[in-house]
Amino acid sequence: MPGRGTARSWEVRQMRDREKDTLQEIRYVKLISVGGIDPNAPFSEQTGETQAALLNRCLNSHPRGVIIGRDVSLGRYRIGEHELVMEKVTYHVGFPRKPPWEDAE
Repeated sequence: MPGRGTARSWEVRQMRDREKDTLQEIRYVKLISVGGIDPNAPFSEQTGETQAALLNRCLNSHPRGVIIGRDVSLGRYRIGEHELVMEKVTYHVGFPRKPPWEDAE
């Protein structure tokens, strides 16, 4: 079935073209951090929920954002005999224009 591989290749090319179009349309990038690596500022569950809610709002509300990058920071701390590992993930969310709800915050 030689035609089947060709159709699949066409689908992959179409997906790549759509991704390029999406990246070319990005004019505004918002950085959203989830987590924390500062041992002096304890990370609460409420803070994590607030950060996750903001990320979800960026990805689901109008204009819909796209994750274009991600940075992961780790912090390792030794407290007595215990070792504490903390993580912060910063998402780069791209938009075709600045969301109107961004100014309201």
